Amino acid sequence: MASLRAQRPLSSTVSAALRNRRAFRQSIHLSVRLMSTEQQQKQYEFILTSRPAEGVGLITLNRPKALNALSTPLFNELNEAVKAFDDDDSVRALVLTGSDRAFAAGADIKEMKDKQFADVFKNKFLESWGLLSTIRKPIIAAVSGYALGGGCELALMCDIILASPTAVFGQPEINIGVIPGGGGTQRLAHAIGKSRTMELTLTGRNFTAKEASDWGLVSRVVDEGEGVVVKEAIEIAKTIASKSAIAVQAGKEAVNAAYEHTLQEGLRYERRLFHGLFATKDQKEGMAAFAEKRKPTWTHS
Repeated sequence: MASLRAQRPLSSTVSAALRNRRAFRQSIHLSVRLMSTEQQQKQYEFILTSRPAEGVGLITLNRPKALNALSTPLFNELNEAVKAFDDDDSVRALVLTGSDRAFAAGADIKEMKDKQFADVFKNKFLESWGLLSTIRKPIIAAVSGYALGGGCELALMCDIILASPTAVFGQPEINIGVIPGGGGTQRLAHAIGKSRTMELTLTGRNFTAKEASDWGLVSRVVDEGEGVVVKEAIEIAKTIASKSAIAVQAGKEAVNAAYEHTLQEGLRYERRLFHGLFATKDQKEGMAAFAEKRKPTWTHS
C-alpha cells in the first residue's frame, strides 16, 4: 500500500499547497537573513561597530575632529550599540576604544556651556551615561591617548582597562568651574583611594599610563605601537568569550559586588552565586571535562 501511494500522482490542489508552503518557508528564511544583515551593517554617525573575533563585539568612538568628545548624540549611539551587543547571545565580551590620539578627550563643552540648572536637573543630564554599568557582559576599555574628564569616566565604567604607553588620564573639570559629573569622584576613589582622588579632582592634574598602572587603575600598560592596545584587548575578550557565558556574568557580578557591599555581605553574595552555578549545564560540563581530561563544550546554559 505504501508503494502504491508513493506512485499515485498528487492532486493539483495538494501540489499547489506544497509549493506555497515551500515558497513561504523560503521567504521567511530570506527575511531573517536580510534582518540579520541589516543589524550587522547598521551604520552610526559617531561610532563604528564590528565583530573582530568570535564572540567579541568592538565599538570604536569616531569623532576624530573633536578628539571623540562625548556629546549626547554620541552617547545615545553608544548606549544603543552596547545594548544591542548585550542582547546578542553570539557576543560574550565587548571592547570599547577610540583612536590612537584620543580615547575620548572629555564631554562636549560646546554642548554644555549654555545649559541652565533647571535644564540639566529636570532632564537628568548625563544620567544616561550610567547604562554601561548595567551591562551584564564584560567590557574592556582599550585606552590610547587622551582619556580626560568624561573620557576618563567612560573608561572607569568598563570592567577592565588596558592602556597604551601614550594614554593620559585626568579629571580636569575644576579648570572650567565644575567637578566630574559622570562618576569620576566616586569610581576614582574606589580605585585609587581618597587622597589621590582628592588631589586629582581639586587640581585638575593629568596622570600617565604608568601612574595609572602603579595605582591599580588599569589592568596593565601594553607595549608601544599603533593599535597594539586594541589587539591586546581583543585577545583578552576572545579568551573571556571562550568561557561559559553564565559563569563569566556571575564572575563580573561578584567582583562588582565588592564595591557595593561590606566584606561579609560580599562573601555571602559570592557564595550564593557560586552555589547557583551548580544549577547550570555548564557547571556539569566543565567539571566532567576536567575529570575526563578534555576541553569543555559550553552551551551557555
